[in-house]
Order: sequence, then C-alpha cells, then structure tokens
Amino acid sequence: MKAQTNPMNQQPAPRYDSLSQVFHWGTAVIVTVAFILGPGGFGRLMRQGVDPATRSDIVWHESLGVLVLVLTVLRLVWIALRPAKPQFPMAAWMHRSARLMHVVLWVLLLALPVTAFLALGSEGHPLTLLGGVRLDRVPLIAESRVAGLADWGEVHQFLGDSIMWLSGLHAVAAIFHQVVLKDGVLSAMLPKGKLR
Repeated sequence: MKAQTNPMNQQPAPRYDSLSQVFHWGTAVIVTVAFILGPGGFGRLMRQGVDPATRSDIVWHESLGVLVLVLTVLRLVWIALRPAKPQFPMAAWMHRSARLMHVVLWVLLLALPVTAFLALGSEGHPLTLLGGVRLDRVPLIAESRVAGLADWGEVHQFLGDSIMWLSGLHAVAAIFHQVVLKDGVLSAMLPKGKLR
C-alpha cells in the first residue's frame, strides 16, 4: 500500500502547523461556549411565543453554531492542503481508537449545525444571528421529507451532549499521552515552547 503524499511537506513534522492549532483550539472553545449558551427548553420557549431575537443566549448559540460549521468546512479544506501531520509511535489499538475518535468528532461537528437547521426549519422557528440577521423561514427544510423523520431538536441536544462527553474523553487521552506516556501527542497541538 502506497503512503499518501502531501505536496506541501512529505515528512511528518514533530508538531501540528500553526493554522491547524488555531482551528483546533478555536473550534474547541467555540463549541464549548455554544454548548454552555444552548438554551434549555428552546422548543417550549418558541411555542410560548418568545422571539428568539430577544434572547441573547439563543442569538449567540445560533451564531456560534454557524461559525462551527464554517470553521469545520475550512478545517477540512486545510487538512487536504496542510503539511503532513505528526506521527507518533504507539500501539495499534491506540492508533485505531484515535482515528475512530477523530472521525466521530468530525461527524458531530458537521451534524450539530445540520440538525440545528433541521430543528429550526421543521418547527418553523427563525434562525437569529448576531448583527440582527434573521431568517424567518427555511422552506427547503420545512417542506422536505427529512423534516418529519425525527424530533430534530432532541437529536441536536443529544449530539451536543455527545460531543461534549467525547471531547472530554479526547482531552483526557491527550493528557494521558503527555503525562504518562510522555510521547508528545498533546504538545504537538500546542504552540512552540509549551509543555515540554
């Protein structure tokens, strides 16, 4: 099997490039803040006639959700173009577990905004963003067959909880690699000079 080549850099670096680090940590912070600001009982509030534009937590949550989607797409493009990522010697089961964790996190980063759009569109709620941007109706979603397949608000909430638990597990694994195995996995995602 031929190894994948990367036109920008054929040899893996000992650490991730700066842009990959910014994407990683920026996404982690934004997802965490969006989770914290996620309005409990969103559907109930909308059924009671609360205008989401009057709730800063909703406006921030939805704006950060759109930002997560944009960052995730940009990250995927960058992954196709960036220098080779660092490689670390470790047991085969650790490589498989890390790969599985990354795939699941990528799927969640894409699925969370999609399920939010499905929830808003299928329930007739507006998308409200910072700067007064408002999309009152998403007819493409509201009139699609997909809209009625699930309670997309519940799916979105479950996926949001899932990404937080899995991100925590991901962080614990990185700390284990740094503290116990001392293999440089965590320090490879940190700026130079941090955590030797």
